[in-house]
Amino acid sequence: MRWLLFAVTFVGCNFGTLDASEKPNILFIAIDDLNDWLGCYEGHPQAQTPHIDALAARGVTFTNAHCQAPICNPSRVSMFLGKRPSTTGMYFLGPNFRSVAPTRDETTMFQTFRRHGFYVTTRGKIFHGKADPASFDHIERTKGWRRGDQKLNYTVPGSHPLWDWGQVDVPDEQQRDYQTAAWAARQLGELADRDQRFLLAVGFHLPHVPVYASKKWFDLYPIDEVRLPATTNSDVDDLPEIAKQLTLNPTAPRHRWMVENDQWKIAVQSYLAANSFVDSLVGMLVDSLDASGAADNTIVVLWSDHGFHLGEKLRWAKRSLWEETTRVPLIITGPDTCRDRRCGRPVGLIDVYPTLLEMCGLPMVDGLEGISLRPLLQNPDATWDRPAICTFGPNNHSIRGEHLRYTVYADGSRELYDHRVDPNEWQNLIADGQVPKAYQAAVENLSRWIPKTNAEPLPGSTGSDSPLYSE
Repeated sequence: MRWLLFAVTFVGCNFGTLDASEKPNILFIAIDDLNDWLGCYEGHPQAQTPHIDALAARGVTFTNAHCQAPICNPSRVSMFLGKRPSTTGMYFLGPNFRSVAPTRDETTMFQTFRRHGFYVTTRGKIFHGKADPASFDHIERTKGWRRGDQKLNYTVPGSHPLWDWGQVDVPDEQQRDYQTAAWAARQLGELADRDQRFLLAVGFHLPHVPVYASKKWFDLYPIDEVRLPATTNSDVDDLPEIAKQLTLNPTAPRHRWMVENDQWKIAVQSYLAANSFVDSLVGMLVDSLDASGAADNTIVVLWSDHGFHLGEKLRWAKRSLWEETTRVPLIITGPDTCRDRRCGRPVGLIDVYPTLLEMCGLPMVDGLEGISLRPLLQNPDATWDRPAICTFGPNNHSIRGEHLRYTVYADGSRELYDHRVDPNEWQNLIADGQVPKAYQAAVENLSRWIPKTNAEPLPGSTGSDSPLYSE
């Protein structure tokens, strides 16, 4: 076997040894509804996630990464097809992309890797709903406990059956995400012994509701010590009416109810506990990868489909065009990436598809609307002139630059936030419709990135959970 040895340095990044005759493997880890409450992201001061933090130290942590839609189905479809929701018309929870003509015959990222000789296998939540059969050589059935017959805390009559949180007495080993991780850990050893390159896609359901975890993880966060996110009661005063309507989300509890019923702190504790549980499962995967002997030639991508509000901006869950719901964890490690570096350039999940193609030496696919992040993986401070674009519903777009968020709604209403002085997005700088002079040039530049194509919602579109759309 011939080895191509090289050591290239970009701003303190040293790259190791690569096998010129082989393409890297890929371990693809999806975590549902995970915001920045991770140690390496410093999103919550009490978050204990040592395994994800250790993974971050192996590669590049993108601190300004964003989804293309703040809701499960369109976010994942956009990432896997490499096309924006405004291009495909996939804005909401339904339909399944294989069930409608505009997207039925699209080729997913996974299909592309299969066509180039990778063995592609999966378990857990990768697509919203069932896994796409055309995308995988093997789909392992998801099993394990997820929820019981009775709710624990959110027992309001008529509330959504999934919305709940709290400590459960179900052993970790019986829970769905644990069983997914255990299966994937075993697979890594087997896959490493094959001659064929592999892409293993592992999808965790937590911390998506119901947000349950066992006592072991709750003990990390004593209820009397739990710290709540910062909020202000005037947060919605400077918002356009369409923003309020877009984010009503009747499936989630009202923030006022959470406060008045003393559930806010319990829900925050539950979310932190669930994150620590999932973190341990990520550790299980990475330990197995190391033990397999394939770690040096395997790219690891850890990501979430969108963020999650836990009272910030007086909202819960997702379905908004604000930072807490568009921003996602994105960590990439691999044989030719920097180690232990952070990148603040604005990037999107839509960029992962072309990134993996380039990292694996595969030809680029026509029509992808993201671009490869490889330059940032090799130099996190490299020049980067693109913002991240997030869309929720037709003609509602949020453009996130290095420091600014500029949002334009379908009725022309706008929001502008400067994260250098307002990381909580409490002050809409154009609440009166006028852009301050100091921001006019920047807003003009961000405006150039608003999608020109705004497809109509696909037939059968459902699940916006907003009164703005008839479903």
